[in-house]
Amino acid sequence: MKKINYIVFIALLFTAMGCGKDFLEKNPQAELSPEQLTTQEGVEGMLTGAYALLNGNLNGTFGNYGAAPSQWLLGEVTSDNAHKGSDNGDQPNMNLLERHSPTSTNDNLSNLWVRCFEGIQRCNNTLRYLAALQGGSGIKFPEARAIEIQGEARLLRGHFYFFLARVFKNVPLITEATKENAVDNRTDIYPQIVADLKFSVDNLAAVNSKQQVGRVNKVIAQAYLGKVYLYQKKYAEALPLFNSVIASRANIETLPYTDNFDITKENGPESIFAVQHSVGSDGSGGDNGNVGDILNFPYGTGLPITCCGFFQPSIDLANSFKVTAAGLPYLDGTYRADPYKSDFGLAGADKTNYKVNRTLAVDPRMDYTMGRRGVPFRDWGIMQGDSWIREPSNGGPFVAYKNVIEAAQVSSGTGPGNTNVTGLNVNIIRLADVYLMAAECEVEAGSLGRALTLVNNIRTRAAKLPGKSADGSPVASYKVSVYPSFPTQEYARTAVRFERRLELSLEGHRFYDLVRWGIVKQTLESYFGFEGGYFAYLKPVLIEPRDEYFPIPQDQIDRSGGVLKQNEGY
Repeated sequence: MKKINYIVFIALLFTAMGCGKDFLEKNPQAELSPEQLTTQEGVEGMLTGAYALLNGNLNGTFGNYGAAPSQWLLGEVTSDNAHKGSDNGDQPNMNLLERHSPTSTNDNLSNLWVRCFEGIQRCNNTLRYLAALQGGSGIKFPEARAIEIQGEARLLRGHFYFFLARVFKNVPLITEATKENAVDNRTDIYPQIVADLKFSVDNLAAVNSKQQVGRVNKVIAQAYLGKVYLYQKKYAEALPLFNSVIASRANIETLPYTDNFDITKENGPESIFAVQHSVGSDGSGGDNGNVGDILNFPYGTGLPITCCGFFQPSIDLANSFKVTAAGLPYLDGTYRADPYKSDFGLAGADKTNYKVNRTLAVDPRMDYTMGRRGVPFRDWGIMQGDSWIREPSNGGPFVAYKNVIEAAQVSSGTGPGNTNVTGLNVNIIRLADVYLMAAECEVEAGSLGRALTLVNNIRTRAAKLPGKSADGSPVASYKVSVYPSFPTQEYARTAVRFERRLELSLEGHRFYDLVRWGIVKQTLESYFGFEGGYFAYLKPVLIEPRDEYFPIPQDQIDRSGGVLKQNEGY
């Protein structure tokens, strides 16, 4: 399904701009009247407009970073997985997020708030006008489609609210029934998110009646409700939902890992809920594309895409892919011993003559997650190191991989005149995520055998990834083995959490995982102690209780007349 690049305006209050009575009887230019919207076409248009906000874009391609569906900034750069990248002076408010010292005027936070609430308002308007249509005297929807529209709108509303709750925690609840101009933000909104998603689970079919790619359905609702339950630590409620999703798809071991990041393989069997991106065909110049990741490509001359050097994987993340002689992760954190840094910190002849360490024992997912010097990078050729990086001393020696498309796909897969806006979809939830969330539930239930099976399904699939070679030889000693057992619950818990990092790194989950696991302070302070040894701007960074969430945008507090309250500590 194509995204749309227009906003449906709802005129509820008209302003007289002339003195003639006949003017008051005319609809304002470029606005639709309630009568026009209280139709099947009007309601369907408003619902499509709600889908349109999934890519976080209201107007234009630049500036949508905080609202990116990939959550690269607020879900990854704020964690131990990635640096902002680029140079220190570019987008300084992102530096503050990486160091966990943002202010309430940070434009990236306001960006997410405004986009999500615009999406919520579009969902609310869809529900409001649907109710008016079905209760009126005009031509109504068949009952089945009316209920399906409610399920779609409520799932999308739950999604927007979930994105807000993870970042801000204290969020005002506004539904189609809300009449107040300003709403207090000290009420827990999770019950409403759950209610919306439960309605969608109960009322959506496995295949949407519109049969359009990108429409939400029952399977998506089950996965999303399970995820929300997981965030609430309601493991017993979440697990049956995850099991239903797993049963609806092929065994993950049969599904190629790389299909998740291939523009020609989108919406395949592993994709559960994906934001649909479109470029070129709508003439928008990329407004309907992946605008949130517009900055996140290698930076250098002669490259297929050359902007803008942001979103660089951390040295810590690179080393987490190292494996023991048995082919298992270093769960105890000793992967940081004798750290691998590529050519970072080298100078002179050592820098010029650097050769990739072909004996480095790593999980092959490393080279499908990040680009590193001496290793083939998609069909772009051998990653050349510093010449592909804007400021290595600021962002490190690695570049992001999963959000990048093949060079051969640039002409057809990027926006007209805007090659760093791609049509690559972003997976909000994919099947591997569901497997690992189910494994989490099994661990907490004490079902270590099933948790072991689920994790090993993911690792067996990873072992099938082809290792990369240069000059006829492998560029690493690739190895992935399955766990022989989970001897204790604590060991299993650590293994599942580590597997989430390896499998889902740079996909927007990491910081939120650390928060919900209750380990954000010890994890990030340890990380800053390690990573700060290479990047002085990261040391020291202390994590306070407030840092599990971010400040409410000050302009929103001001507009509410003080009804909205700032999060504690900001």
